[in-house]
Amino acid sequence: MKKIKEILGAFLDVLGLELHNLSYYPIYWCCMVVLPLLVIFFFTDIMQEELPKNLPVGIVNLDNTTTSRKIIRKFDSFQLTDIKAFYPNVTEARKAMQKNEIYGYLLLPKGLSEDLIGNRQPHVSFYYNNSILLAGSLAYKEMRAISTMGNSAYTLAKMQKMGYTDRDIMIFLQPITIDEHPVGNPYLNYNAYLSGIILPSCIALFIFLMTAYSIGAEIKFGRSKTLMMKAHNSILIALTGKMLPHTIIFTLIIWFYQYWLYVHLGFPYECPYWHMMFVGYLLVLASQGLAIFIFGIMPSLRMSMSICALWGVLSFSISGFTFPVDAMDPSLRLLSWLFPMRNYFMIYQINIFHGYPMHYAFEYFVALSAFIFLPILVLKHIKKALNEFEYIP
Repeated sequence: MKKIKEILGAFLDVLGLELHNLSYYPIYWCCMVVLPLLVIFFFTDIMQEELPKNLPVGIVNLDNTTTSRKIIRKFDSFQLTDIKAFYPNVTEARKAMQKNEIYGYLLLPKGLSEDLIGNRQPHVSFYYNNSILLAGSLAYKEMRAISTMGNSAYTLAKMQKMGYTDRDIMIFLQPITIDEHPVGNPYLNYNAYLSGIILPSCIALFIFLMTAYSIGAEIKFGRSKTLMMKAHNSILIALTGKMLPHTIIFTLIIWFYQYWLYVHLGFPYECPYWHMMFVGYLLVLASQGLAIFIFGIMPSLRMSMSICALWGVLSFSISGFTFPVDAMDPSLRLLSWLFPMRNYFMIYQINIFHGYPMHYAFEYFVALSAFIFLPILVLKHIKKALNEFEYIP
């Protein structure tokens, strides 16, 4: 009984010490509360229209005929792009694109109508700025669509004059009709898909950085020996008492993100709400476990934070939500298991997004849980660092 009281007393002493650090140093509240909330509100607000709309584009109409003007009017009716200006030549349009006044321009060449009437294949060119990936891709999509539709519109009019029925014309123009049924995201909501994985990735990055910083700061500011004294030289008590407030705060942040997306904004989810909360809590523990493990391997504030930052940023690419992991090199597919966000994304995709039972993602739950126990491998090294290491700037 006395031993239990001593352990509990040491734990409360370490907990009180960490609560004092959280209240005294603004960096903790800034990086644990303010910035994560700003990220949540920023991404959900910037993509509230699902996709950027009315992207400015330009037109270079060298043909200047009824046909080219019909194509331009049809192009102007598209939602994603907006014709901002007409340019007399390619040089002026290129200068406007280089000044970021437009994201691309459509070039209708001279003789376009004559080529269509003479059954010759006209060359319609479009140029877009792909250094801004999303805007450039959307502008490319719209300009390519109008280029195809311009030819189809002329073919439609010509076949009608030749006496073809509407059914025969549609069979010729569109031999295959697509019947689309999106699963999990029936509204094709771009925001629902991206925010559901970008936001936890950002929160996990903050967890990585603040976990490594909070341990390394004890050595940097000369508090490590006091910490170990309060913990009765038990590294397990020291880390548990120190990380508990961080775990609670980050868990509340990730639960708030889930409430904001799936309750307040009404994004679709196909699993019980408690299941989603449990997965979020598991992600917090896994991120903390990996960050502690990284610090244990390199017990230096600068190096551990650098590695955590690198690991967190790479999570955005190797998680699989921008490029499928199965299409990556086999070595990268194997490496992806070492990222908590990869396992979280698979659980999110299988259970939350598509509504399959939890056991369908069993291996990913096991992999995500394994990160929680990684610090066990480096406890002795961390203890030695806190007791003996001196901070070297």
